[in-house]
Amino acid sequence: MKISRYAGKPVETSMLVNVPELITAFYTERPDPSVPKQRVAFGTSGHRGSAFEKAFNEWHILAISQAICLYRKQKQINGPLFLGMDTHALSVPALASTLEVLAANEVEVMIAESDKYTPTPTISHAILTYNRGRKTGLADGIVITPSHNPPPDGGFKYNPPNGGPAESTITDWIGAKANEFLENCLSGVKRISLEKALRASTTHRHDYLNAYIADLVNVLDMEVIRDAKNSLGVDPLGGAGVHYWGAIAERYGLNLTIVNKVVDPTFRFMTVDWDGKIRMDPSSPYAMQRVIDIKDHFDIAFACDTDHDRHGIVTQNAGLLPPNHYLAVAIFYLFQHRPKWSNKAMVGKTVVSSQIIDRITTKLDRKLYEVPVGFKWFVDGLLDNSLAFGGEESAGASFARLDGSVWTTDKDGIVLALLAAEITGRMGRDPGKIYHELTGELGEPLYERIEASATPEQKALLAKLSPQQIRLAELAGEKIQAVITRAPGNGAHIGGLKVTAESGWFAARPSGTEDIYKIYAESFLGTDHLHRIQEEAQAIISHALSASL
Repeated sequence: MKISRYAGKPVETSMLVNVPELITAFYTERPDPSVPKQRVAFGTSGHRGSAFEKAFNEWHILAISQAICLYRKQKQINGPLFLGMDTHALSVPALASTLEVLAANEVEVMIAESDKYTPTPTISHAILTYNRGRKTGLADGIVITPSHNPPPDGGFKYNPPNGGPAESTITDWIGAKANEFLENCLSGVKRISLEKALRASTTHRHDYLNAYIADLVNVLDMEVIRDAKNSLGVDPLGGAGVHYWGAIAERYGLNLTIVNKVVDPTFRFMTVDWDGKIRMDPSSPYAMQRVIDIKDHFDIAFACDTDHDRHGIVTQNAGLLPPNHYLAVAIFYLFQHRPKWSNKAMVGKTVVSSQIIDRITTKLDRKLYEVPVGFKWFVDGLLDNSLAFGGEESAGASFARLDGSVWTTDKDGIVLALLAAEITGRMGRDPGKIYHELTGELGEPLYERIEASATPEQKALLAKLSPQQIRLAELAGEKIQAVITRAPGNGAHIGGLKVTAESGWFAARPSGTEDIYKIYAESFLGTDHLHRIQEEAQAIISHALSASL
């Protein structure tokens, strides 16, 4: 990947989105459903796009919202719908349009008190809290967010009654129905004015903030965090949790400083990400440069992305911990300090997460549950308590309550950030130091993701490769132990393939939005071995694709 010369530097004025132009485009531009990039398309985290590119306009929101109303009716989901949004510029108008359709369809809707921003985990928490013990009249939810995407983008996520990201069978149905509405110029979409929608008897206010914060004591040891008196620094990155951190500190008596309370839809306070774009990614050292710069002022610092479902942990010695490093420490700590968790509860990871997690899971005498990329694959396990932890290499995770029951079935950046404070308080050393101790015992992996060009035809072939098409016996000088195209945990297709040897592995997956494929690689034998794995991976994939054409 080519690193921009602006990476890690303060945002320049020329990079800022023109918010009035963006909002105008949202309301005035009309998507052409015959153009693939202007259709409704749910990826691993909902429908996303920019109004400037006619990929996220009011018509998309109206169509998707009506499709969800039809889906709810078909599935007899008639409890309240919990509706929230993040701080992206398009989130406010998108939420308004969503509410206009929901109210017209007489859906009971729960919106935040005082129109506060709503972190993604609080929506999942609200759904599960309401549905606990119920068999009928179940709740679901919508979050208006493009996650950590650049300021011009908008996003729309649907969470069914299980509280987590909707699985592909649901989003495929909703997407197809929404595109039908687009093709028919929104014929069949019900809508009333925002003024009427806000006054409708079906529209209610919900105190997401206090309901969530009051319950934190049941998922974290808040007394340990308080009594340690460690200095904690948090940067909400201008995101939906901006009002939550002060309330958490006040309620639990934490020594916590919010280093940035600014909410600005241009996100001018960020540092530029690796590719020259503004992106609120707490796992990126470029986007997190301001937090890294203050690491010596706090015992531990952390940040969350715009909808607060991802976390970034910064320690004095290690700086920003790569997501795989912190996930490994979190798993190692949690399964030893949650005595009420079932001894049968598993560790959940994605196929492209670090193999240090496998080694820690073995050390803990636990079972590993390995799934394709996407947090939706952890939902059922978290819900039925067979999983106590589910984590992605992209800094998204959640874990069980202290008693082993489900907390959220969507990613929760807030509890993962606070967990770092609990670990530091109880263990007397931060997660960076603990990771160093673990790698001293279990081996130190080097992990990297790179990209390679691929045509649409090649991407389609990559997604359908079979293990039989990989005929080589070795990977970087070691015997290949496994070639898989399905995840070991649930047998689902991984949308590519993974090749594993004793001291390293690689996985290749096509991008859903660009003409590239991604190679994830890891080595426990050093930099040269990692580079050899990457080179051989590209050769293996190129040969397999050319042979298939």
